[in-house]
Amino acid sequence: MNTHSDAMAASPLDSQGIAPAVLSATRPFYWSVRRELWENRSVYIAPLAVAAVFLFGFLITMITLPQRLRTLSTLDPMQQHQAIEYPFVLAAGLLMVTQMLVGIFYSLDALHGERRDRTILFWKSMPVSDLTTVLSKAAIPIVVLPLFTFALTVVTQLIMLLLASLAVLGSGAKIAQLWNQLAWLQMMLGLLYHLVTVHGLWHAPLYGWLLLVSGWARRMVFVWAAIPPLAIGIIEKAAFNTSHFGDLVGYQLQGPGQYSFTVPYNSHMDPTMAFGPLRFLAEPGLWTGLALTALFLALTVRMRRYRGPI
Repeated sequence: MNTHSDAMAASPLDSQGIAPAVLSATRPFYWSVRRELWENRSVYIAPLAVAAVFLFGFLITMITLPQRLRTLSTLDPMQQHQAIEYPFVLAAGLLMVTQMLVGIFYSLDALHGERRDRTILFWKSMPVSDLTTVLSKAAIPIVVLPLFTFALTVVTQLIMLLLASLAVLGSGAKIAQLWNQLAWLQMMLGLLYHLVTVHGLWHAPLYGWLLLVSGWARRMVFVWAAIPPLAIGIIEKAAFNTSHFGDLVGYQLQGPGQYSFTVPYNSHMDPTMAFGPLRFLAEPGLWTGLALTALFLALTVRMRRYRGPI
């Protein structure tokens, strides 16, 4: 009986010990990501500033919105839809461009900055592995920034909808014309899909390469990141009069296009018709890019282990 009761008493303790073990394994990564956000406030300040500037400009255009809605009644339904949707698509596009630029500049400075200001000596004294540190830095442009851009775009467009609705109601125009022509939910579903697939998964090797150069170069990180692709392209053109490498790089930067969307940005259609996730996952370029990303990050981990302050 004593043996049985002891086993029963020990079982809850053992089961409770599973959660702390899992937490202790993920906590360094979690706090490393938080440290990156705390040390690099431009990651979220720059998109917030762009959204604020755009909202200010959109607020000014509300003066003429009722008049523009009246003139839209003379156009066909497709033109009405495109005219009403345009500011919302423009807002999402600007935030996506900002997200990519922030991700590029962050990756270029992520490892080089801590070597330049010698904080690498402090962070290496902490009980956090080089693998955890590099993965937390890679998570910012690949995971955090796309999701933050999506959330910020949702908030920005909701504010735009509120301002537009107030402007229409104040003028006595029909608000139904605004809401009926704007398939906002489909737009947001398409945006989330695009950010995760293209700006996250497809562009992952770009950020992996920039992190590798950031951990290796002593100065002029941007130049060192650009020189190898340019040199390969020039040598290929001079030797074989072809531009396959340049086309490959351009394809990787632009995104898979037809593989991520069958009908890009056609938000008035059913989103299940516009998405092509199976074709996207079947694209060899995706898995080749992810393999390159893993290689770049593995080299970056090794680089950080042996590279000291500048």
